[in-house]
Amino acid sequence: MLKEICVENFTIVPEAIIRGANRIELCDNLSVGGTTVSHGVASKTIQYCKSKNIKVMTMIRPRGGSFIYNKEEIEIMQNDIAHFKQLGTDGVVIGCLTDSGWIDEDAMLTLLDDAKGLDITFHMAFDQIQHEYQFDAIDWLVKHRVNRILTHGGPNNLPIEHNMIRLKEYVDYAAGRIIILPGGGISDKNLHYITDNLNIREVHGTKIVGDF
Repeated sequence: MLKEICVENFTIVPEAIIRGANRIELCDNLSVGGTTVSHGVASKTIQYCKSKNIKVMTMIRPRGGSFIYNKEEIEIMQNDIAHFKQLGTDGVVIGCLTDSGWIDEDAMLTLLDDAKGLDITFHMAFDQIQHEYQFDAIDWLVKHRVNRILTHGGPNNLPIEHNMIRLKEYVDYAAGRIIILPGGGISDKNLHYITDNLNIREVHGTKIVGDF
């Protein structure tokens, strides 16, 4: 079982790895769902994790709020991808939507082109895609070689245990073509319940290896 811990800064990274974290998702401002971290935090974290053979996924998101981005914001994300690529990040975490509740295909194709050679996670913007489009969205992301989808399986205000039926539908529909990465409320306390019921190989959370 791969345990991806989501962290806002470098401080807890060494201890998280000691406790069993297998991958780091690096993002700032978790209170708004995560935004892009500073150069300094990314540089130190990537350098340290490489010395421990631990992969780093870097959030590319210029602000909180909606996942609908204008031209300038897309350009900011392009620059950030290029920057973190130079720093040696193993992957990036991205997601762009339209105001109709579908993937912003043009924006995503632009960012995916810039991120060639990196591991790609489509983040929890997935949960804001219209319900009836979500299986089509899985197909689109598979087609464009996205590696995984980070999802809570439903509204963020519900405990993840309430979303198990929908998460299982995602896992079954994905059928190994893309990794479904559950997140949002998974901790060392409910980890085994989630993994046993969903038959998954990766999990994500801020408390995935305990409280800090």
